[in-house]
Amino acid sequence: MAAGYAELLRTRYAARLLAGTLIGRLPNATAAIAIVLFVRDQGGSYSLAGALAAVYGLANAVGQPLLGRAVDLYGQPRVQLPAALVSAAGMVWLAVAGTDSVGAAYGAMVLSGLFTPPLEGGLRALWPGVLGGREERVHAAYAMDAVAQEIMYTVGPLLVTLCVALWSPAVALLVLNGVGLLGVLMVVLSEPSRTWRSAPREAHWLGALRSRGLLALLGAFFFVGMALGSIAVAAVAYADDNGGQAVYGWLMAALGLGALVGGVFYGARQWAGAPERRLRLLVGLLAVCYLPLLLDVGPVAMTALAALAGVFLAPSLACAFIVVDRHAPAGTVTEAFSWLVTFFGVGAAIGTAAAGPALERGGVAAGFAVACGGGAAALLVLMLTQRAMAGAGRSRAVAGSADGSSEGAAEAAREPLIKN
Repeated sequence: MAAGYAELLRTRYAARLLAGTLIGRLPNATAAIAIVLFVRDQGGSYSLAGALAAVYGLANAVGQPLLGRAVDLYGQPRVQLPAALVSAAGMVWLAVAGTDSVGAAYGAMVLSGLFTPPLEGGLRALWPGVLGGREERVHAAYAMDAVAQEIMYTVGPLLVTLCVALWSPAVALLVLNGVGLLGVLMVVLSEPSRTWRSAPREAHWLGALRSRGLLALLGAFFFVGMALGSIAVAAVAYADDNGGQAVYGWLMAALGLGALVGGVFYGARQWAGAPERRLRLLVGLLAVCYLPLLLDVGPVAMTALAALAGVFLAPSLACAFIVVDRHAPAGTVTEAFSWLVTFFGVGAAIGTAAAGPALERGGVAAGFAVACGGGAAALLVLMLTQRAMAGAGRSRAVAGSADGSSEGAAEAAREPLIKN
């Protein structure tokens, strides 16, 4: 398994692009905890801290597909780097000005969130060209990408707490955004990023969203995000009753570890059959593994159940990346991947909000029940939209070219775009 990923990373530019993307996404991955710690250090309330983090998240959800469409139209460096500079400026504004002016703090969060560069979508658009258009290697790269995300979301909060311990929350904001800019530079200065061009696109105001198959996938992963958001809140309530913050840390680490293990195993082999069918199976297994969280068990057993709940997350994401690639209309691949980030993030925010009232009314089990409901709803969406998702699936990877373009001359041979 590790050998397979190592072989991918030995491909020219692959390690640089993956590392640059992960480093470049650190400001976004750590924003919520960094903002909360900063506001509390400034003497602000938890309500203000949560509201600022929420505004950042919503602005990010709006900005990702818009910037993704701009990348498809104008190329990566001309969009990613200016966006990263503006986003970092928003965080610097917050760190320097503080929260004395609440309006200015909200403005900084809107600016920073809205202009967060769509590095995730950009990387997935680059993989086919970097890996020579070989479909099995691109699929393995998607799995490696999903695994790397779990590592980033585990390491990121640790980096925030380390910076706060060494300096202060304000310095943590500045350092993380400075490091993030270095990651963006690693990507946009590389030859694949500079030479990548999207395939010609049909002028349509809906862009990637005119694909019915893509819409079905986005609907499903909205509910997967909802499940994860609710687990994060329900785990806090469980930890309060069973040992405190240390237990919460173990639960979240176990969830990430389970996803990491699942992603490694998923990427270790080639999978036959249509990815849409495989995605239904993986999401079904993901939903089933949420059910044991309803059990009233001790911290050790609950930690094991949290690990089980995470096992099929990274495989589901990796398979979803393939399905996005197959259903994105020509010339919209970055935008399509950015929509997945948006729907997943908005679902997580709604899951977080829904878990609170559920916990107050029905206790810890009710909080985890929101996650179970999210998993079941995701599977239901995929089951009800089988025809739409089977309608125009195609392999974009085989069209990759050695010059870094993920959509090349073979585009003309593909099936027509889905039109409403």
